[in-house]
Amino acid sequence: MPFVKCISVRSTVKRSLSYILDLEKTDDLLYTASLNCLTDPECAYMNMKMVYEQFSGRNFNEPPPKQGKGRVKAIHYIQSFDPKDNISPETAFKIGKLFITKAFGKNAQVVLATHLDKGHLHNHIIVNSYGIDGKKFYANKETLNKIKEISDRASLTYGVQPYDKANGKRKTIAYNEWQNEQRGTSWKQKIRDEINGLMTWVKNIDELLAELEMLGYTVKRGKNISVKAPNQKRSVRLQTLGSDYTAESLSSRILWRDVGSGTINPCTNSPLRNSYNSIIGEGENKGANIYKLSALLTIINRDNLRSIGEVEGKIKQLKYELEKSRKAVNEMETKCNLLRSLAAQAEVYFALMDKPSLTAEEQLRAEMYRETLGKQNIESTSDYEYLKGVIIETEQKTVPIREQYNRCAALLQEYSDISETYNEISQGDYISKLIEQQRKQDVPKKRPRR
Repeated sequence: MPFVKCISVRSTVKRSLSYILDLEKTDDLLYTASLNCLTDPECAYMNMKMVYEQFSGRNFNEPPPKQGKGRVKAIHYIQSFDPKDNISPETAFKIGKLFITKAFGKNAQVVLATHLDKGHLHNHIIVNSYGIDGKKFYANKETLNKIKEISDRASLTYGVQPYDKANGKRKTIAYNEWQNEQRGTSWKQKIRDEINGLMTWVKNIDELLAELEMLGYTVKRGKNISVKAPNQKRSVRLQTLGSDYTAESLSSRILWRDVGSGTINPCTNSPLRNSYNSIIGEGENKGANIYKLSALLTIINRDNLRSIGEVEGKIKQLKYELEKSRKAVNEMETKCNLLRSLAAQAEVYFALMDKPSLTAEEQLRAEMYRETLGKQNIESTSDYEYLKGVIIETEQKTVPIREQYNRCAALLQEYSDISETYNEISQGDYISKLIEQQRKQDVPKKRPRR
């Protein structure tokens, strides 16, 4: 569960916006969003300045007084995630977007940025102290407690579990709950059967989990993936379903199914292939789970890989290509996000211009959008229509770049697995270790003491 703290910004709003919207910290602004302003630091600052000065009657740039703290211009929230939650930047960003929507409402001016530059993921949120409806937002102990509750609920929506506030640990289950879980053999078999049916056609483990959700299952993602069937009381971890159902085994099963059908005839002189063939034969004789090894051998045959040195060379090249593709994708996605934000403002602005009269709030919104759109040379409905065409064109250009990125990422993962597994094979009795790991997974846990 993330920890939330807040900082009152009294004189450095522009600097704070520039800090949280830093290109390097946000993966080239890929993980940024905003409400009632743009995610560009300069535009966001000008949007907030206009609203603040309209309702406070004071200068947004006024320096702090010689005595006292001065007026609060904005509130800076930091939502930090525990590394143990093992969530992705995408999940942290989704939690942040849900959080700001629920916490501050549709009239607040908010900028969100997910930072990746520390040892832990964290969201920065800057909120204007005045909303576009003129209501002031106060940062105090009461509002902070409410904010924390909303942050908790947003996190739970994406499977990030709460902590027991009494002792700082994650919540434990009661004995009767444990008994019900232990008796859930039929539930486990139901989940196994469902997974086996989906495994015949899903493309990856993410698609598998998404399909389970569409069938009514509850899925908790993270280091240990858990699944709960409809009407089931407790979730079960995939690894407790058996060695064939761990995340690694499921990925290997999918990979084996997908790449096995198109395998080319391997070269005869391949020490790398011979090593894998030997270890797979040993594993089959001892009853070990060899999905991953079989899948990796298929890739070795498919790509005609001869030596581990060749694999390492390809890994180095793929890392370079992946980083290049990543930057290209992020650049295009950031451009699309900015264009979409402009289009959303243009749509509202021109709709307001068609109204015979405007409320004070609508007038402020129209003036704010007019300034933003004017800087982008969007001054008429024809400019707006042209902008929509640019968005479609940009989105189409993004598709092949993202496909190239996905291809590089998949191939890099395959070759990295080959390299890592080969090193493990070279270090000793790999099959015995594999069987021991399976044995530990299959042994039922002892009952907790009452």
